[in-house]
Amino acid sequence: MRENSLVPKTEILTAGQCWKLLSETSVGRLAVSTDGAPDVFPVNYKVDGESLLFRTGGGSKFTDIKNDARVALEADSVSGESGRAWSVVIRGRVEISTSPDPILETVGRGLFPWQGIGKDHLVRILPEKVTGRRFTLEPSTTWKVPLDEATRAGLE
Repeated sequence: MRENSLVPKTEILTAGQCWKLLSETSVGRLAVSTDGAPDVFPVNYKVDGESLLFRTGGGSKFTDIKNDARVALEADSVSGESGRAWSVVIRGRVEISTSPDPILETVGRGLFPWQGIGKDHLVRILPEKVTGRRFTLEPSTTWKVPLDEATRAGLE
């Protein structure tokens, strides 16, 4: 049985709150289907209206999204100072820019992938579902109790 003091207080976020949080960070994890199994890649993204843009090269991630244009992207943040954490998940389909659209290129130039070379494909995630949660961690969870396997199992 779990102690209520160890369970983070959860707030369901609106789509507007999700987009605001996504715009405050630029790194997420892109989930794709690879040969029928899930795979995850870190990506640097930018919010563009109510869609996300990222650049990629011609490797396995690009091949995977060309083969199955349905993806999910998760971004999150944790503040040790405030004891607040959030997680936002975007589920949708991708559109790969095939022509030099001046607006996309202007937005895309602000994308700085960690591996700055060879990222010639501009990809837009068009969301079908946007969900998010914010957690307020209690001091007992944040400061006094290490997040060991027993604590983690109790929270999940």
